[in-house]
Amino acid sequence: MVALVRGFSQAQATEIGVYSGRHYNSDQALYKQFTARTGIRVKLLEGKDDALIERLRQEGAKSPADVLVLVDAARLEKAARMGLFQPVRSEALQRDVPANLRDPQNRWTALTRRVRVVIVNPKQVDPATIRTYADLAKPALKGQLCLRDSRSVYNQSLVADQLILRGEGATRDWIQGMVANRTPGQPFFTADVPLARAVAKGECAVGVVNSYYVARMLAGESGAADKTLAANVKVVFPTPAHVNVTGAGVTRSSKKAAAATQLIEFLASSSGGKGYAAANNEFPLKGFGGNAILNSWGEFTDDGVSIQAMGARNREAVALMQANGWR
Repeated sequence: MVALVRGFSQAQATEIGVYSGRHYNSDQALYKQFTARTGIRVKLLEGKDDALIERLRQEGAKSPADVLVLVDAARLEKAARMGLFQPVRSEALQRDVPANLRDPQNRWTALTRRVRVVIVNPKQVDPATIRTYADLAKPALKGQLCLRDSRSVYNQSLVADQLILRGEGATRDWIQGMVANRTPGQPFFTADVPLARAVAKGECAVGVVNSYYVARMLAGESGAADKTLAANVKVVFPTPAHVNVTGAGVTRSSKKAAAATQLIEFLASSSGGKGYAAANNEFPLKGFGGNAILNSWGEFTDDGVSIQAMGARNREAVALMQANGWR
């Protein structure tokens, strides 16, 4: 539990429960800052996103959770569809969060942005030849592409994004082209970091990962070996780029919606959001948050797809992936 700030009595203080799919020590430091500003204490429970959703469902009206933090559009939409959030009206969130990054019914809002980027080993493929996600399906990349498996919610959201932008036929053809371009002997990877290592070592020439995994490696957060490997890849932001989010909402069971909303507003603000994004080398809702690695990659163009719409197309995306060889 985040400690109670000195100067607030137990009688004065409010405590809110937070269920979070994030697992970073710096998050707790931000909760302490929030307590220092408001006197509202935070009791934190961290876990896997889907497990937290199920726990909240089972607890029902008796749940101690006031805020639910989840990663990815599909999970946010799943929780909303299950009725686990209550709508809140907030001028601060309307001001600080772009419209496509929050729920149209005010049930949840984004707190950070994460981009699904292309990584290229420039010794094998010219990064300039890849400008869009569609380029990953071109015959020129035959035998050079590595993919994470279809169970990855990040890939599912990428496909949902493409369904919205390009339609079912073009997205189906794109999936088939990428599957045909896979590197012989390489599996569908179960995580982004092993895939990034494979590209860096030249075992694949091209891959698709979340940008923060590469940023973590470059920052040395996973060791000197990964830092050296990450320097071997070029990060390419397709134009336009698929943006996903970490988001949060006030739980349906919360009796402390005002205090819970204050926390979400703090985490979405330019001050709180900067630290929340920095914890995982993600992008804040606007700009780069002072992260030198993210700044070094330059600007990118958000494709503007609604996070809510993307989450709503998840099942369709999964079915299309499985029907067209993306295992």
